[in-house]
Amino acid sequence: MSKRALKLSEEGAHLSAKQSKKHWSLGLLDSMKDPDLIYKETERVVIIRDKYPKAKIHYLVLPKDNITNIYKLEKEHVSLLEEFGELFKSIQAEYKSHILNAGFHAAPSMLRLHMHIISKDMVSPCLKTKVHWNSFTTTFFKPYKDILEELKENGFIKKMENDVHKSLMATPLKCNQCNYVPKNMPQLKDHLLSHE
Repeated sequence: MSKRALKLSEEGAHLSAKQSKKHWSLGLLDSMKDPDLIYKETERVVIIRDKYPKAKIHYLVLPKDNITNIYKLEKEHVSLLEEFGELFKSIQAEYKSHILNAGFHAAPSMLRLHMHIISKDMVSPCLKTKVHWNSFTTTFFKPYKDILEELKENGFIKKMENDVHKSLMATPLKCNQCNYVPKNMPQLKDHLLSHE
């Protein structure tokens, strides 16, 4: 094989390896199969530990069926969401000393429907940015009960307008447990420790 042909062959192999790599937004698909991350599993649902938790307790509840996000939910998925709720209750029972919230991001970045179960403390080294904070402490975080109710009533979930999404991400920082208004994330993170 000539040098040129060998180089073209190597470039082709590199390109196909690069193309076969999954986009980061598909990362939950691998996490759902990782025994180190799986917390609980049923016939239809997998609960995993969040790889980058934003609080002391942070789980993701995912369907085994390929549903990409809340906007793909239909009336037929009500029983699946009800199972999400039962699993949330069982996790709440395990963590009686913590306040847990369950909900969905209005514009999820990961391509598999997932419900967050997250403790109110928001104490984590992975909580780094205002966007992280606002995605769990504003109405961008749609409570589980609201999503279930909307699905039962309408048979679908209405999308959040893009300008509303942007304004929620720009919301000034404020403690989720009192009226404290920090100047920046480091101040907020220090303050959150006072609630422990």
